[in-house]
Amino acid sequence: MSDNDEREFIMAIEDLGFVQGFCRLCTDGWLQGWHERNGGNLTYRMTDEEVEAARPFFASEPRPWVEMGVAGENLAGAYFLSTGSGKYMRNVAEDPAHNIGIVEINERGTAYRIVWGLLDGAKPTSEFPSHFMNHSVRVAATDGADRVIYHAHTPGIIEMSFIVPLTPRDFTRRLWQMMTECVVVFPAGVGVVSWMVPGGPAIAEATSKLMATYSTAVWAHHGLFAAGPDFDTTFGLAHTVEKAAQLYVAARAANGGSEDWLNKIEDAGLVQTCKDFGIVINRDFI
Repeated sequence: MSDNDEREFIMAIEDLGFVQGFCRLCTDGWLQGWHERNGGNLTYRMTDEEVEAARPFFASEPRPWVEMGVAGENLAGAYFLSTGSGKYMRNVAEDPAHNIGIVEINERGTAYRIVWGLLDGAKPTSEFPSHFMNHSVRVAATDGADRVIYHAHTPGIIEMSFIVPLTPRDFTRRLWQMMTECVVVFPAGVGVVSWMVPGGPAIAEATSKLMATYSTAVWAHHGLFAAGPDFDTTFGLAHTVEKAAQLYVAARAANGGSEDWLNKIEDAGLVQTCKDFGIVINRDFI
C-alpha cells in the first residue's frame, strides 16, 4: 500500500496511530482503577511526521496563547497531545475531541495554544506546567527519546508514602526488593517529591529536578509520575512500580507491620541481575 493509499483511510484524526495509542493508555489506566473521577493526566510530544499527519484537522484559527508560568526553550515550537483539565480518563476513547487536545508551544517555550480538540472551551490538564517542564528535562536527559509523561493516582504508591521515609533511596530499595523485574525496569530507582499542592510551578520544578535522574517519581499522598519513549514503555513502568508498591504493603501487613522479612532479594542479587541484563544499577541505593 502506498502512502497516498494509506492516507485515504485516515478519515478522522482519531484514526491516527498516536491518537489511538494515547486513548488506549487512558483506558488501560482507568481499568486499573488509577483514575477516579478526573484524576490523573497524560501528555505526548508529537513527532514532526505526526504533526503533519494531524495538521489537516487543526482549527483554522487556533485559540489564544496561554502563558504557562514555566519555560522550556528546547521545546519551542513543539506540539503535544494532552488530556483535558477536569476530564475523565474513562471518556477519552469514547469522545476524544471533547476530552483531549493538541497544543502548540510558542517560539520562546513559555506559552501554548490549542490547535485541535478540547472542544467547548476545555483546557489542557491543570498539571500541564509540570508535564511541560518534565518533558523538557527528559528530552535533555534522553537525547529526545522520551515523549510520554503519565501521571496516575496509583493506590499502592500512595499507601507507601504514609509509611516509608520520603526519600528516593528508601522508596527505591523497598520496591527493588519486592520482585526481580523491578531493578531491571527502573535501575536508576525512583524519585520522591514530598507533598505539594498540585498543578503549579513549584511542584513542576521540584519534580523536574528529580526527573533529570529518574524516569519516574513518587508524588507523596498523590500518585506516580512516569516518563518514557512510547505509550507501552511508560505504562509498563508505572504498572511495574505500582505492582511492587502493592506487594510491599501487602507483605508488610501480612508480617504484622514489620519489615523484618523472612526472605528477601539481597543487594548482591540486585547487582548480579543488572550485570546479567547488561544495565547499570544506581549504586547509591545498594
